[in-house]
Amino acid sequence: MTTWQSEWLRVDYVKGSRRFSNLCWACILLCGAMGFLSVGLSSYIGTDLIPTLPAEQILFIPQGIVMCFYGTAALFLGFYLWGTMLWDVGSGYNPFDKRKGIFSIFRWGFPGKNRRICIRFVIKDIQAIRLEIREGFYPRRILYSKMRNRQDISLTRIGEDSTLREIEEKAAELARFLRVSIEEFQDRIYFV
Repeated sequence: MTTWQSEWLRVDYVKGSRRFSNLCWACILLCGAMGFLSVGLSSYIGTDLIPTLPAEQILFIPQGIVMCFYGTAALFLGFYLWGTMLWDVGSGYNPFDKRKGIFSIFRWGFPGKNRRICIRFVIKDIQAIRLEIREGFYPRRILYSKMRNRQDISLTRIGEDSTLREIEEKAAELARFLRVSIEEFQDRIYFV
């Protein structure tokens, strides 16, 4: 995530679903789906569609039907992941404008009439910048804007891969720019 800042304006860019992990999962799902579908259809036809995936000993009822079902489900899930990466769902930016006294959250959604998601808030309503840190098997580091009389607003992507140092520096820079304090919530989970 990159940031642009001047004296009166700060823009934090948020990365969307175009990530290497999503690309890997989409490729794995599509390859697995094709394998399951070809074995299921091979058991129905009675001949091997792909020579390296023999289906001679698989009966169409019940194994072949189950293989076709899992292959179809994985195919749809793979296409869904490819679609989210193509449209870069979740990407956007957070502009903080001191002159106008507002900050916005802009994100791209799925195609349609509500593809652009833009929510505006008043900067004076920001009480603090809250940093949530959970260590453990699945570490979670999220930056929130603690609002007056409202729910906290997430400023970073939930699954963002930031180091502890990067997220702390970002929180400090943003708090310094907005002239608010930093609150930290730590939940340490250790697996023995």
